[in-house]
Amino acid sequence: MTPSTPIEDVRLVVIVGPTASGKSALAVRLAEKFNGEVISADSRQIYRGLEIGNGALGRRERRGVPHHLIGAVNPKRRLSAADFVRLGRRAIREIAKRGKIPFLVGGAGFWVDALAEGWELPAVPPDPKLRRRLAHLSAERLLGMLKRLDPGRARTVGQKNPRRLIRAIEIARALGKVPALARRHPYRTLWIGLHPKPNAQSRRIRARARRMLARGLVAETKRLRLGGVSIARIREFGFEYRATLAYLTGKIGRAELEGQLIRKTIGYARRQMTWFSRNPKIRWAQGTREAASLVRRFLTA
Repeated sequence: MTPSTPIEDVRLVVIVGPTASGKSALAVRLAEKFNGEVISADSRQIYRGLEIGNGALGRRERRGVPHHLIGAVNPKRRLSAADFVRLGRRAIREIAKRGKIPFLVGGAGFWVDALAEGWELPAVPPDPKLRRRLAHLSAERLLGMLKRLDPGRARTVGQKNPRRLIRAIEIARALGKVPALARRHPYRTLWIGLHPKPNAQSRRIRARARRMLARGLVAETKRLRLGGVSIARIREFGFEYRATLAYLTGKIGRAELEGQLIRKTIGYARRQMTWFSRNPKIRWAQGTREAASLVRRFLTA
């Protein structure tokens, strides 16, 4: 692609699936095969120092394939979905200019959709004080607040997702309501999904929890704190870090820490699949060979 090539001519391969489905490893294999580079669409892997707690591939596992938007942002900074879209568009543009194929991979459904489908998101900065005030409220309470502020958005938001609810409340308070999302569909896109069978997924999740602890999740959480990241901010990074903080303060033991990682990951994976199941564009592949066949046909069409 040259600088004058229209953005609509850029081909983008999107790989999605629940946590521990193997999508990151699949993205590496496909990028190797089809001269590509990987863009992470993970709302926490983008922060520096969170590699273990968010299951980012290590350098050896990346096998020399360039990866973008992993460990790119100071964890003290709060990145919005609009910020991510801006960074993601830049990465896609730069990869395409090098004549390579961008592979967008992640389980953060809202972020993936926003970038791949060209959503125009409201540029409302995070409100740390509001977030701290709402952080202890249940999803039911948050949904009730959003219904009063913006009944329309309350019907379409992830009603059991506190992070999405808090963000919607944040925007509604700033703008009066959450504006409808304009979609530009800027790329020629192939969607590939991975969804392991329940037994296999459960084994993967259990292995993931043990691997996190073996790699040093506890030490990573300590390093964040020693690096000046507040406890409130660490808690925002997800249940992996909330459970680890509880372990560090003696509220739970090691066995319960592992148990929480497993149980909460299973619940999160179910919510991810609820999101992805709404997208009829996703082609659900059973493995690398089927996914590679889909990519080959897409690139030669």
